[in-house]
Amino acid sequence: MLSRSAFLRCYVLRQNRTYTSKPSGLRAVPTFGDASLTTFRDNAFIPAVPSLLPRGSFSSIPAIPKWFDASSGTPSHPILNTAYLKKWGSTVVPLEITNEGGQFAQVHQPLQFFLDATELETKASIYLAQASLSDLPSSLLEDLPTPEIVLKAGKGDVYDTSIWLGQAPTYTPLHRDPNPNLFIQLAGRKQIRLFKPELGNAIFHHVQASIGGAANATMRGAEMMEGAERIALERAVWEPHSDAFWTAEGLQCEVGPGDGLFIPKGWWHSIKGIGQGMNGSVNWWFR
Repeated sequence: MLSRSAFLRCYVLRQNRTYTSKPSGLRAVPTFGDASLTTFRDNAFIPAVPSLLPRGSFSSIPAIPKWFDASSGTPSHPILNTAYLKKWGSTVVPLEITNEGGQFAQVHQPLQFFLDATELETKASIYLAQASLSDLPSSLLEDLPTPEIVLKAGKGDVYDTSIWLGQAPTYTPLHRDPNPNLFIQLAGRKQIRLFKPELGNAIFHHVQASIGGAANATMRGAEMMEGAERIALERAVWEPHSDAFWTAEGLQCEVGPGDGLFIPKGWWHSIKGIGQGMNGSVNWWFR
């Protein structure tokens, strides 16, 4: 495993970069008037329609007040509660690292390594991305109970669930999931852009043609996190030309602490953590 000093020497991120996006013709994701199981099942889950639950529907999740230090941070600049989380510091978690030149690496380090990095006065940063809850200690899982709509809207089959933690800005490129996804924001704010399956597939192939690539839309790997593909995907989704064929058909929204977004199976989406401070999310893939 990398030492902290080795990490700082090898992986210096462009932490001061601010993500921006051009005004677009994308429509707003519809928001429900209530968070009932019936409303969710009949209007989102069964018809496979991207939807926002009423703002703050998941504010009671214990991880929100426990994992983030309200006494030191502010709503616009969340701070991770390292004093609380260090109890699980030996737990190994996946980290995504992108250096100043745009090279991407995935490593596994103890949670304490990540906690220490968040407190250092440096431009270096790491993203704890897609850490499966099944790999975390049961005592920590108690802070992230599975929402009722995940357990009861369909078969009750939870395929997987993950946490995402990192200093803003964060970025997840355009991709699609093989199962329905309930995405909940814990701290900070994120912007999400979504495209129906056939449209997202067309965007992907348009990008591949523009860079002379031949990547597989189903099997996605590190190639979407670095190099020409990452740049082209980001521009296509977040800085599209005014005549781009997908701008009038996509959806977009912004989520804050306690907000929940349903992303249907196969819908392409890209996510950006915005603002300052710690950004945290959790999601459940379910059927």
